[in-house]
Amino acid sequence: MAKVAVFVDVQNIYYTCRDAFARPFNYRHFWQKINLSEEIILANAYAIKSNQDSQIKFQDALKYIGFNVKLKPFIQRSDGSAKGDWDVGITIDIMRAAANPEIKKIILLSGDGDFELLLKAVREDYKITTEVYGVKDLTAQSLIDASDYFYPIDPTYLIS
Repeated sequence: MAKVAVFVDVQNIYYTCRDAFARPFNYRHFWQKINLSEEIILANAYAIKSNQDSQIKFQDALKYIGFNVKLKPFIQRSDGSAKGDWDVGITIDIMRAAANPEIKKIILLSGDGDFELLLKAVREDYKITTEVYGVKDLTAQSLIDASDYFYPIDPTYLIS
């Protein structure tokens, strides 16, 4: 069984699944599917810290499944805009994982085209297979093209 590292851009997956299907992603089902044929040795889920009970329960559920949940504070700017971006953190963690000779595959759950260069670098510099899971119509084509394999999130990946 190939040893894999999984990285989830939680906000991206939440909003794209909500916008495309009006249903949440089923992380437990995803984990079970991957774990059938591969050994997950690292799994990080990147989210925004919240004091809302529903968010705390969701993050606890991710931990129970097996994810390391990394939280970043939500920043509200004085002009009313907000920031809660994990792109740099995800990039650093993926590069570190790619440097681990034990890991043979990187799985990214996101539709964010900003990760295109990252996946290209991982493939070229470390010769690691890359997979992306994202909502097809809301995933940047450049990210799809940069991955070895793209798996569209469809209703089978969602909570009923």
